[in-house]
Amino acid sequence: MRRLLSYVIIAPRILRTMWVTVSPHKLKSPSVMMCTSSFQGDSVCNGTQSKKPLLSDPQLFEAQFSELVAELTERDFKDPDLADALDRLRQIMVYNVPGGKKNRGLSVIGSLRELLPPSQLTQDTVQRALLVGWCIEMLQAFFLMADDIMDGSLTRRGQPCWYKRDGIGLDAINDSFLVEASIYRLLRRHCRDQPYYVHLLELFNETTFQTELGQSLDLMTAPPGQIDLSRFTMKRYQAIVKYKTAFYSFYLPVASAMYMAGINSEEEHSNAKNILLEMGEFFQIQDDYLDCYGDPAVTGKIGTDIQDNKCSWLVVKALEIMSPKQKAELEACYGRDDEDSVEKVKALYNTLQMQTLYHKYEEESYQRLQKLIAHHAQNLPHSIFLNFAKKIYKRNK
Repeated sequence: MRRLLSYVIIAPRILRTMWVTVSPHKLKSPSVMMCTSSFQGDSVCNGTQSKKPLLSDPQLFEAQFSELVAELTERDFKDPDLADALDRLRQIMVYNVPGGKKNRGLSVIGSLRELLPPSQLTQDTVQRALLVGWCIEMLQAFFLMADDIMDGSLTRRGQPCWYKRDGIGLDAINDSFLVEASIYRLLRRHCRDQPYYVHLLELFNETTFQTELGQSLDLMTAPPGQIDLSRFTMKRYQAIVKYKTAFYSFYLPVASAMYMAGINSEEEHSNAKNILLEMGEFFQIQDDYLDCYGDPAVTGKIGTDIQDNKCSWLVVKALEIMSPKQKAELEACYGRDDEDSVEKVKALYNTLQMQTLYHKYEEESYQRLQKLIAHHAQNLPHSIFLNFAKKIYKRNK
């Protein structure tokens, strides 16, 4: 027997909510009744009061995840011979997908709320936006599971990397494939009859390819056991960031919302892309800084960029300003995993005042983003991009 979940969806910008009765198994035939919010926090619908608590987008998003996992692992295949594999998929999903900040996934519904009027934000529309958001979070998990293996990382989001868990090992490669494949099962089931379905498929496929090209650039620039700092140029670094991080972390969520809102113009997507790729570079430079200077208790990850011979912003920027003597010391220590070498690199960074240079860059970059938004987002709500910028400005994890 199906359970019915009741949600109240809070739209930003003005006090407006919708009282929604949701079937977790089906996204058709929505039943939506517009409501307003009382000062006491109750919802008022057609003159009647409801004592049900209002749910925010993050709460709605969290609530949907368990239903998607159940759909994939309990209601998708009925073959009892697959029981063990489907149980494994459930474990993979629960461990790897929902543990992050979820900014990428939540940006789909957040952007859609800025692009569509409240009258068009039906139950189906909101639920599909949440689902597409989870598909982006799953794509992120797929990338990170594989990336952790390639980098030999130990922790992710404050817990052991999936491949480091007992009994997992390199089986995690296939596990990451299962997460990726699940994205397209969900999109097909819930968006196939929508006019934007093909756009979403092409967008996800193109973004995956771009990200994998970026990962290839990253691996080729710093192959294991081959330390050659002459490869670490700002131009190469920016190319890695653009393709490995910016497309899937920033452009993908907003572009998904734009297609769902019926915005298919190449010019509009190009304008959004110009802003969001710049924002992606800003975000990755923050990540590089936090890898060295962040608190692992806050970031949830032990930084290993120095040991891993990573082409990070810190080393690239340091190479631009250091003396020949300092460069020789850096070459002797960078990419080594002994504690003494790591500390010598960090000492060099401190001598070069890399923290001060980073904070200067952060301020200049934020101001540059404001100008880009004003120039390129002439026909799109500025709030879409400003919301992104505010989430990442001065972040510490």
